[in-house]
Amino acid sequence: MRLESIEINRSTNRLEIDIMELKGSFAIVICDGKAKITHLPVHGETKIITHQGKVKRVKFDEGEEF
Repeated sequence: MRLESIEINRSTNRLEIDIMELKGSFAIVICDGKAKITHLPVHGETKIITHQGKVKRVKFDEGEEF
Protein backbone atom coordinates (compact mmCIF):
# COMPACT_ATOMS: atom_id res chain seq x y z
CA MET A 1 0.00 0.00 0.00
CA ARG A 2 1.37 3.39 -0.94
CA LEU A 3 -0.41 5.42 1.71
CA GLU A 4 1.00 5.01 5.21
CA SER A 5 -0.90 6.14 8.29
CA ILE A 6 0.67 8.81 10.49
CA GLU A 7 -0.14 9.07 14.17
CA ILE A 8 -1.84 12.23 15.39
CA ASN A 9 -1.26 12.97 19.07
CA ARG A 10 -4.83 12.88 20.42
CA SER A 11 -4.02 14.80 23.60
CA THR A 12 -2.58 17.80 21.68
CA ASN A 13 -4.21 17.20 18.25
CA ARG A 14 -0.80 17.77 16.67
CA LEU A 15 0.94 15.95 13.87
CA GLU A 16 4.72 15.70 14.12
CA ILE A 17 6.91 14.49 11.26
CA ASP A 18 10.69 14.36 11.13
CA ILE A 19 11.24 15.56 7.58
CA MET A 20 14.96 14.79 7.81
CA GLU A 21 14.10 11.06 7.86
CA LEU A 22 12.14 11.27 4.60
CA LYS A 23 13.87 11.17 1.22
CA GLY A 24 12.53 12.74 -1.96
CA SER A 25 9.14 14.36 -2.44
CA PHE A 26 6.06 13.37 -0.49
CA ALA A 27 2.48 14.44 0.18
CA ILE A 28 0.51 14.38 3.42
CA VAL A 29 -3.28 14.05 3.21
CA ILE A 30 -5.46 14.84 6.24
CA CYS A 31 -9.20 14.10 6.39
CA ASP A 32 -11.65 13.26 9.20
CA GLY A 33 -8.95 13.31 11.87
CA LYS A 34 -6.75 10.81 9.99
CA ALA A 35 -3.42 11.57 8.35
CA LYS A 36 -1.60 9.59 5.67
CA ILE A 37 1.67 10.12 3.85
CA THR A 38 2.78 8.97 0.41
CA HIS A 39 5.96 9.35 -1.58
CA LEU A 40 5.50 11.02 -4.94
CA PRO A 41 6.70 9.24 -8.08
CA VAL A 42 9.74 10.54 -9.97
CA HIS A 43 7.74 10.66 -13.21
CA GLY A 44 3.95 10.73 -13.03
CA GLU A 45 0.86 12.23 -11.50
CA THR A 46 -0.69 11.82 -8.10
CA LYS A 47 -4.35 12.86 -7.88
CA ILE A 48 -6.26 13.38 -4.66
CA ILE A 49 -9.93 12.69 -5.37
CA THR A 50 -12.49 14.33 -3.08
CA HIS A 51 -16.26 14.04 -2.78
CA GLN A 52 -18.42 16.32 -0.63
CA GLY A 53 -15.38 17.74 1.12
CA LYS A 54 -13.85 14.38 2.02
CA VAL A 55 -10.92 12.50 0.51
CA LYS A 56 -12.21 9.44 -1.33
CA ARG A 57 -9.04 8.10 -2.96
CA VAL A 58 -5.52 8.88 -4.08
CA LYS A 59 -4.69 7.80 -7.64
CA PHE A 60 -1.20 7.27 -9.01
CA ASP A 61 -0.36 7.45 -12.72
CA GLU A 62 3.31 6.76 -13.28
CA GLY A 63 5.37 6.71 -16.42
CA GLU A 64 8.85 7.26 -17.66
CA GLU A 65 10.06 9.29 -20.61
CA PHE A 66 11.30 7.23 -23.53
